[in-house]
Amino acid sequence: MFSLTTTFQPQVTVPLSQLINAFHSLKSAASSGATASVHKPQKDLSQEQEQLFKEPSVSPRDLGLSELGVGQLDELVCRLLPSLRPGEAPPASAWRTSHVSSDSFFHNKYGFTHGRLGVSARPIFHRQNHSPLQTVISELQFSQVWIQNRGFKTRRTKSSRMESGYEGPGEPDGHTPTFLKGLLMREKGAEAETLDQVMKQKILPDNQQDAFKTGFTEGFMRSQAFTRKTQDSLKRTRLILLVLLLVGVYGLSRSPFLSVRFRATSGLDSAVDPVQMKNVTFDHVKGVEEAKNELQDVVEFLRNPQKFTVLGGKLPKGILLVGPPGTGKTLLARAVAGEADVPFYYASGSEFDEMFVGVGASRIRNLFKEAKASAPCVIFIDELDSVGGKRIESPMHPYSRQTINQLLAEMDGFKPNEGVIVIGATNFAEALDNALVRPGRFDMQVTVPRPDVKGRTEILNWYLTKIKVDPAVEAEIIARGTVGFSGAELENLVNQAALKAAVDGKDLVTMKELEFAKDKILMGPERRSVEIDKKNKTITAYHESGHAIVAYYTKDATPINKATIMPRGPTLGHVSMLPENDRWSETRAQLLAQMDVSMGGRVAEELIFGDDYITTGASSDFDGATRIAKMMVTRFGMSDKLGVMTYADLTKQSPETQAAIEQEVRVLLKDSYERAKNILKTYSDEHKKLANALLTYETLDAKEIKLVVEGKALDPR
Repeated sequence: MFSLTTTFQPQVTVPLSQLINAFHSLKSAASSGATASVHKPQKDLSQEQEQLFKEPSVSPRDLGLSELGVGQLDELVCRLLPSLRPGEAPPASAWRTSHVSSDSFFHNKYGFTHGRLGVSARPIFHRQNHSPLQTVISELQFSQVWIQNRGFKTRRTKSSRMESGYEGPGEPDGHTPTFLKGLLMREKGAEAETLDQVMKQKILPDNQQDAFKTGFTEGFMRSQAFTRKTQDSLKRTRLILLVLLLVGVYGLSRSPFLSVRFRATSGLDSAVDPVQMKNVTFDHVKGVEEAKNELQDVVEFLRNPQKFTVLGGKLPKGILLVGPPGTGKTLLARAVAGEADVPFYYASGSEFDEMFVGVGASRIRNLFKEAKASAPCVIFIDELDSVGGKRIESPMHPYSRQTINQLLAEMDGFKPNEGVIVIGATNFAEALDNALVRPGRFDMQVTVPRPDVKGRTEILNWYLTKIKVDPAVEAEIIARGTVGFSGAELENLVNQAALKAAVDGKDLVTMKELEFAKDKILMGPERRSVEIDKKNKTITAYHESGHAIVAYYTKDATPINKATIMPRGPTLGHVSMLPENDRWSETRAQLLAQMDVSMGGRVAEELIFGDDYITTGASSDFDGATRIAKMMVTRFGMSDKLGVMTYADLTKQSPETQAAIEQEVRVLLKDSYERAKNILKTYSDEHKKLANALLTYETLDAKEIKLVVEGKALDPR
């Protein structure tokens, strides 16, 4: 604020911005005009104004007005002191003394009182000097705008300024930021979408366009690199936060408080719905007649429970099906529900396990709750060992026993459980908890073994009815050659045979496809792409024919089913034996015959090619023969020297005993080798004929082997 005061009253304060704006506008106007006009005197100046300029007490240089001429200065005075309105009277009084306060607020504010205006429309006051600045300041009090002469700054609204007639300068430019002013004043045009449009808007010369493109490209690439770095940093940050969150959740889940809360979680329990098994009966179950007979009683319990409870008996709580995989345990459970025509609830042991504490026990409760509401019914729990395993103390799983404890309580606890029969299936019964398999929970334990030859024949006939098969197919022959096969493996065999017939373009499945599927499952697929030279193929033919001749002329040996020199799996040839019936036990003569057949391959190589050209192909034969001889001595009591005594762990025996066992095994193997050599020397012609037939046909079945040995010709293929 710029303040100028004189000895007269009142003290007048003039805003500095008003004077500066006026001075600058006059300076710009003066600089644009001619230089001579600056010193040109005005003709219409009054005598009083000329007197003021003649006798100045303050020079224009002191006020920064040296560049202004008389006309510009007069214009400045007129701008600062506008003329009074018509009919307006100037104040009539003047002040010769200065004072601080007057009689009224109006007098203090405007410098005169109401009604004290002079007659001549000019203020009446005495001047001590006649400087232009004093004249300007004196005239300010009679201008149209009455300026407040307070020593402090007040903000007044726009409406107040309009009412008072103040027309001073507006708000300074400093109140509006430069970037905002440019944003508001900028004209909105069409946004550029391509680099060419940007260059057109910039109106760049031709010599600068390449530089502009290069700079634009570099900037774009740098921004892309910066953006990529930022995104990578964000990804790493998110990954770290996720890991920390998971670690935190895991740590919180270990706390007892959250464990209790998780234990009460019921939203993770899956819905339990019964299944009706009307289309599955005992007629669909083949090869396990004993298991079917035992489960028939359970079906009677479910059909007519009063028949047994009238005598005071109780329904069985649970039935445990034990057997190897694929023997039909699940199918038996479904057949029980289908025969009894009751709801069937199926659950797997792994479904009760969950990462949250208490979920497994909750699901057990829900399962039995639904089953009790639908009693009588059957609950089948497959793979029972995963939920009913032995209870152990484990710091890693402190709540692992809750699920099995709940299962034990539901099967035989404080509350009665009538009309609900639990059928469990497992192939690892040794892992079950003792409290689970006791009477009162699982009352019955049914063994489901692998089917015998009769059962395999029934299973094969059942699955053969589902495909198009040749009427000449004999399922019994396939059943005799699939010792140890389960029902699932027999189903796979029939399916493989059907696929083979479809690949070969046949309309029916024959014995050839069934034999092919059996060999593929037992020995692996054929390796026809393997290129074997004639010498190795000849050695393989004599080796396999040696096994076949010894088996053919040994009394107690297993009948031959087929001999082949077609590579399958890890072997270059194979002779399959087909027992007439399942052997539940074997005699000493049968074991010695198996050893003799195993020695036939090495003996044949030695007799035909000499000791220097024997091969390593007999290693697996020696393994089998040695295992049989060792079991005869240590487990079966078939050694005259060691007697009827078993030796389970040879490492715990004395050195003398170990040496005696080894000597007996060596004697058995040597005698077997000599017997095989005598047979091959005796039937050397038959041996050579069979080897040549294998080289010609690669594969011979039992009938063809018999024709070759008897010297008869084979039918051309």
